[in-house]
Amino acid sequence: MYKLTDYLHNGLLYVNNMARGRHKKLSQLMIYATTICQSRCKHCSIWQKPHESLTLSDIKAIVGSRCVGRRTVVGLEGGEFVLHPQAGEIMQWLHENHPNYTLLSNGLAPAKVVDAVRRYHPVRLYISLDGGRETYKNMRGVDGYERVVELIETIKDEIPVSLMFCLSPWNGFEDMDYVIGIARKYGVDVRIGIYGTMAFFDTKAEMLNEDDFAARIPDSIHGTSENYDFVALYDEWRKGRLNLRCQSIFSSLVIHSNGDVPLCQNLDVVLGNIHENSLDDIFNGKAACKTQCRYSKECNGCWINFHRKYDIILLRNFEKLLPKRLIEKFYGPYSWTDDAGITYKRYFEKI
Repeated sequence: MYKLTDYLHNGLLYVNNMARGRHKKLSQLMIYATTICQSRCKHCSIWQKPHESLTLSDIKAIVGSRCVGRRTVVGLEGGEFVLHPQAGEIMQWLHENHPNYTLLSNGLAPAKVVDAVRRYHPVRLYISLDGGRETYKNMRGVDGYERVVELIETIKDEIPVSLMFCLSPWNGFEDMDYVIGIARKYGVDVRIGIYGTMAFFDTKAEMLNEDDFAARIPDSIHGTSENYDFVALYDEWRKGRLNLRCQSIFSSLVIHSNGDVPLCQNLDVVLGNIHENSLDDIFNGKAACKTQCRYSKECNGCWINFHRKYDIILLRNFEKLLPKRLIEKFYGPYSWTDDAGITYKRYFEKI
């Protein structure tokens, strides 16, 4: 779960980035370091791509950028990162030079993940789990549920663990409830996302569109930090009753295994490539700042948790301190409908 200090840091960083447009710092940097993957997921086609990986030299150059600060959370994933041909070298270098890094795993190679955690000490381990045994096999294309549970049981007392659940066309709210139950059983965190189309992953299925969406959210989600309002407000967003300008693109970034640096995970808009320019030039260059400003004012086109949880948390914390009219002076107009406001209040009554 996020701490109060995390919220305060991100709020101050947002203000800094707005005031110093060409000298922005990243709060989080997700590196899709390899396409190598042993899963066969329906909601992600990265495993069908040719094998491609960023090198240790690439990682050093990326993390050594001025826009990456000491408190920037660097996330390693793939594909399956522990299958990266230089996985150990990269994690050893990060452990020594930027210890504030996390690891995301599908859990299908538990021994490799446990060894990586014990040797290289990431600050958090994210493990994908999208339901019970049958749901897992159907959604991920392999029979790996037992290996994921084995990994959770083995490592839960050695490192902060977050289970990553994605609500998708291939599972449902009962699976969400199940994964929340697993998280509580083992005393670990849970982060809930909702399926969306992303060009890098070649996701093509239709977005979730159920008439009784909000009514089906399980009660077990209450008390799971920022998850409830993200899931509940999805229904408002897809019905066109919620408008949030995307601000995460000023302080959150992803890098793909081919070196591309997209504006965000949803749009096929590439700011540059690290093999051609430095990350500082790509993220804080004049052209990038112009693109970021344009999309931050007009884009409300996705509900991807990497981006939209940032906007929800940012606003809910500002609203604790300032009236809406003052927030809109620097953030710009935004809207929660009456239904969204009720959802918002219910959430805070539960935590």
